[in-house]
Amino acid sequence: MDLDLDGPGAGRAVGRAGSGATAAQPPPAAEPTSPTAMRATAARFATGVVVLTVGGEQVHGMTANALSSVSLEPPLVLCCVARTAVMHQAITAAGHFAFSVLAADQEDRARYFANKARPLGPAQFDTVDWRPGPHTGAPLLAGSLAWMECELTDAHLAGDHSVFIGRVLGCGRGTGLSGLLFFEGTYREVVPLAG
Repeated sequence: MDLDLDGPGAGRAVGRAGSGATAAQPPPAAEPTSPTAMRATAARFATGVVVLTVGGEQVHGMTANALSSVSLEPPLVLCCVARTAVMHQAITAAGHFAFSVLAADQEDRARYFANKARPLGPAQFDTVDWRPGPHTGAPLLAGSLAWMECELTDAHLAGDHSVFIGRVLGCGRGTGLSGLLFFEGTYREVVPLAG
């Protein structure tokens, strides 16, 4: 599910990982399955935040949180992109994608690449510090916690999204230790628990 930064509670919240635990309670009655109920329920799953990118003639960036490791042998990851998103066409046409895992201090990058009013094409990267990935040419954002470049190997239509599976061509890690999370419609920070 792509980030929705225009919904209620779209402000910034910082919390400690593991804080706010509550006693076990019986689950409430199930809500009907609707897009609103699905979004509200899925918001309870804390996710990391990445900027997906494509290089070459289809250069584009998009904030996302629907990304997962699939396999180590061979190295595969997946990302889910709405079929109406510019990124959907970009990945399909380019046959590759990359992503940069955002650090806690990169919330501005997450908001920027989620803003539909930003320029499209190469101009959207004019104000961002990045370097081209050596395998795909896709922009990799400076200051990120980690990054991967992937060759598109498979795509599956799944409702209003497509699941893109990519074989990892290269990856790397930055030096930061505090990650950016998305939970309950707000950005949060991963803070290591004390000793």
